[in-house]
Amino acid sequence: MGHQTIISGGTVVDGSGAATRRADVAIDDGRISRVGDLSGEAAGQTIDASGKLVTPGFIDLHTHLDAQIGWEPEMRPSSYHGVTTALIGNCGVTFAPCAESNRRYLAKLMEAVENIAADAIMDGLPWNWTSFGEYLDSVQALRPALNVVGLVGHSAIRFEAMGDKSCDEGVQADAKELAHIVELVKESVAGGAVGFSTSRFLGHRVPDGRLTPGTWANPRETEAIQQAVVDAGGRGGLYQVAPDMRTRHQIEREMFERGAELGCQVLFSGGAGGNGDGGVSNWQEFLARNNEAGRRITSICHTRPSGSFFGLAQQAFLSTPGWKELMQLPNIAERAAALKDPATRKRLIDEAKEAGGFKQMANILHPMGTGEFPDFDLENKNNLRQLADAAGKDPVEVYVDRLIASDGKELWNLWAFGGSLENQWAYMRMPHVVPMLGDAGAHVGQFTDADSPTFLLGELTRDRGVYTLPEAVHRITGKSAQVLGLKERGEIREGWHADLNVIDYDALRSCHPEYVNDFPHNGGRLVVKSKGYDATLVAGQVVIEDGEYTGNRPGEVIREFIRG
Repeated sequence: MGHQTIISGGTVVDGSGAATRRADVAIDDGRISRVGDLSGEAAGQTIDASGKLVTPGFIDLHTHLDAQIGWEPEMRPSSYHGVTTALIGNCGVTFAPCAESNRRYLAKLMEAVENIAADAIMDGLPWNWTSFGEYLDSVQALRPALNVVGLVGHSAIRFEAMGDKSCDEGVQADAKELAHIVELVKESVAGGAVGFSTSRFLGHRVPDGRLTPGTWANPRETEAIQQAVVDAGGRGGLYQVAPDMRTRHQIEREMFERGAELGCQVLFSGGAGGNGDGGVSNWQEFLARNNEAGRRITSICHTRPSGSFFGLAQQAFLSTPGWKELMQLPNIAERAAALKDPATRKRLIDEAKEAGGFKQMANILHPMGTGEFPDFDLENKNNLRQLADAAGKDPVEVYVDRLIASDGKELWNLWAFGGSLENQWAYMRMPHVVPMLGDAGAHVGQFTDADSPTFLLGELTRDRGVYTLPEAVHRITGKSAQVLGLKERGEIREGWHADLNVIDYDALRSCHPEYVNDFPHNGGRLVVKSKGYDATLVAGQVVIEDGEYTGNRPGEVIREFIRG
């Protein structure tokens, strides 16, 4: 009797960190049934992986696909980059638990924080839930292409318990409100949440300008929540944080340690700065000391410089009256055509110069080029200031003329995060760091980092040797599965779930981000495709073939985790 599928002739990178090996992989009933020499064995489907890598599917620990799943269960662009399991509900922003009267508020909050129109969210989701468990039921009914793991968010829970004052800096939960918060956390974890998420980041604001609910929560509240996660789900339940490391560095680190002492697996967004070693040695000491003591604390980080894309898609950076008029034109083609008019060009350049131009931002703004693949400028030789100095022009003139030359298609990448390259690479090499912060579903018209795993394996591992191949794959598969407590996922083992990638390693590349209007109400977003993924399988079914979606949607909402 033959197998349903055999992936033959590939080089297996099994996700454990072990050395690569030549092996065939058989799949039956959504599971890996055999790994080894299967020559001569029959299969209903054979995927030829000769000369290719076979890896576990990647696990993205930071997405905001909570809304997008409602109208695009294919979960693009994550599915274009080898991701087979996505963690949603990060940064405290979720749509459950939610009373019917609070739906619009949570949609507006997501709009303010993650740049997805509230009307799209209201019309694109079924809103047939009040509890977090019911929300997960609804996601499963949408038949997602990829597996989904959900965090319950602080904003939803705190607003449900405290109302509008939940955003006020000087207000803390009273005893009754805190008891309500704790009960909602427990109900959500019991209903299938992998844990809890919160934002302390001072850039996450609600529509009226205040910071999101939970930003100012004191240790009394955060510790009660951490204990509730453990009480409801067992030791190892996730406590995810988008922290404020500028004004509350020590307070945040104490919160991480206290949560880990109580039994949470703490996951926080981090990275390296530009002064000295960028804080790497301090973070190395902190993470090593805590994890050696049995406290589970892990950081995620960006794999490439990131922060925002500028051009004629949605953000021009320059915001004088003339530039605002330009960006109100319906699309990129019309904006580029207008910019080519000599009088318009002169007006916009003069206005921008008079307003101060790019100032110091010219030093961290990098053009991505117009070649077949984007230029990430990892040698740091082509920022806007350098290009302007070489041409003997003002940065505004260089910026405008490049937009004209590219018909408005070139994007400029602002290196707001991860731009101190050597420091960032040292940070991501630390043992307790996962280099995956895709942020898919967030800031959708502003930038996209959903190609993080592709960039990690191609530019950083293959081309620059920041990691060995087995270690890079391990970080975004086996290690990430351990952080979440996933059962029988993250490695290529017999009997485990058949979430897999077949990769042409030499060809692996991120494509240029493309601005498309495919959200409800013609909403725009940036989508980045890839080259090199011959096949991505979820539960043994091919969801991506040669970079294109197949129509299969076998994803599972995962609600049971390894705890202890």
